[in-house]
Amino acid sequence: MSPRAKVDPQLEDVRKRMRHSAAHVLAEAVTSLFPEAKLTIGPPTDDGFYYDFDVERPFTPEDLERIGAVMRKSIHSNHKFVEREVTRDEAMGLVKGNRYKLEIIEGIPEGERVTFTSHGTFEDLCRGGHVGSTGEIKVFKLLSSAGAYWRGDERNPMLQRIYGTAWESPQAQEAHLKRIEEAEKRDHRKLGRELKLFFFDPIAPAMPFFTPRGAFVVNRLVEYVRGLYTRYGYTEVITPQIFSTDLWKRSGHYDNYIENMFVMEIDEREYGVKPMNCPAAALVYKSDTRSYRDLPLRLADFGRLHRYERSGVTLGLTRVRSFSQDDAHIYCRVEQIAQEVRGFITMLQESYAVFGFNEARFTLSLRPEKRMGSDEIWDKAEAALESVLAELGVDFEKNPGEGAFYGPKIDVFVPDAIGREWQLGTVQLDFNQGERFDLEYQSEGGARERPVVIHRAMLGSLERFLGVLIEHTVGAFPVWLSPVQAVVVPIADRHNAYGMQVRDRLLAAGVRAELNDSAERMQAKIRDAQLQKVPYMLVVGDREMEAGAAAVRTRTGENLGAMSLDEIQVRLVKETAIPR
Repeated sequence: MSPRAKVDPQLEDVRKRMRHSAAHVLAEAVTSLFPEAKLTIGPPTDDGFYYDFDVERPFTPEDLERIGAVMRKSIHSNHKFVEREVTRDEAMGLVKGNRYKLEIIEGIPEGERVTFTSHGTFEDLCRGGHVGSTGEIKVFKLLSSAGAYWRGDERNPMLQRIYGTAWESPQAQEAHLKRIEEAEKRDHRKLGRELKLFFFDPIAPAMPFFTPRGAFVVNRLVEYVRGLYTRYGYTEVITPQIFSTDLWKRSGHYDNYIENMFVMEIDEREYGVKPMNCPAAALVYKSDTRSYRDLPLRLADFGRLHRYERSGVTLGLTRVRSFSQDDAHIYCRVEQIAQEVRGFITMLQESYAVFGFNEARFTLSLRPEKRMGSDEIWDKAEAALESVLAELGVDFEKNPGEGAFYGPKIDVFVPDAIGREWQLGTVQLDFNQGERFDLEYQSEGGARERPVVIHRAMLGSLERFLGVLIEHTVGAFPVWLSPVQAVVVPIADRHNAYGMQVRDRLLAAGVRAELNDSAERMQAKIRDAQLQKVPYMLVVGDREMEAGAAAVRTRTGENLGAMSLDEIQVRLVKETAIPR
């Protein structure tokens, strides 16, 4: 999910209408300057709007300036937006020659209204939802242009997309542009390359390669979560990555998710690479006879998952095709739901505090119209989730009808350092898996009963969480998570041997230390370490050699002065320990 700050619903509606209207004005300007351009779609977005055009060449920055000038004239003219309904045949005639609009009209269900919206002499196929006139578009700015496949499918023609933003006041737009500038500084794709954490290669599209430094960070996250699992009573399993599609048919994924899976044929049999761990967890549960004494059973799986995400929606680490999750499934009785959810949320809040996410927002999604399970079970499940949130003093919003068909759920959103909101954690109750996989346990009275399944993730996709954390911290990880925790900086070549002794002592103590014995000047070495977000720089020269010490500096520029190697080792060993 893209990051998004919470907005007042009324203001959000105003912005949506204004941005939709701005997209129409953009389309008007482009077709007036580029008459050969074919219009496609132009929706509002969370922060602005865009429009996709079929044109002969990409737009240039100079084109955007000209387009913006024409838009300002249209806005100044204050043309009214007028909507009219037409028949399907009339609509086809109005967009004759534009394959994109024809395809849109063909996709409109029979009986649904077909409408066009005009302002001045310009008219476009549109569902409606505009401000009263162009003059109500208070401020806007065209930001950039880029290629985009029609309907996000790489098999379709490449179009040219123009991005813009529009706001209710110059102050609101200026604040947004500053956020964009700050977000660009924090872009995890840029920082990932600069900090040598990960990279992508066309040989494996949307599947990250983690360098030794990046692999350390990911593995460290797993170690941290495993420490929590030990304290909170989880056991870890390892399951295959490839299963016969018989499993995916049984789980329901074959009918509802197959287009997002990687499927292959082996020995004349169809197999699918797992996109999620749930069915494998069910097989682990089913592999042994279970009684009420075994419950709750908490099974964690860090197995690698693969999902076929369209190339148009993949984005750095936050939307990839290969990833792993801090994923777990809890098998329990209905009366154990509250205690299990309580334990999970307590663990989740503990972990978020470690990473600096202290203002989580919770939503509770309730039963949809189409659902599995009896009303009695839903009543108990929803009441259990609500009572746990209330007991923990957690503010939450209810989303009636937004639960999954297999059970209600809680989603957790956190704001990062610049106010963008990310959905990370989730806990979902499932009344469906027990039925599909015929899962049972023996009750105290000897009867066979179905367990409730709780799907839960705390950090979620580790790749995605790392992307969020990079942007939250600007790559300056806490010391325990930093791939390089200290760099030893000799002032001159004659100090290299001592610098090596300092590094080796720290390595032996479990601190990830490096020695920069290059020919660069000391200040350049310090600057390089700061750019690499290394927490500590240990400068060594004649005085430090004589005293068995090092001059300690931090990545923020603070000079801590000379410290003995004993003091340095105690400090770094403490700070590099995984939080417990």
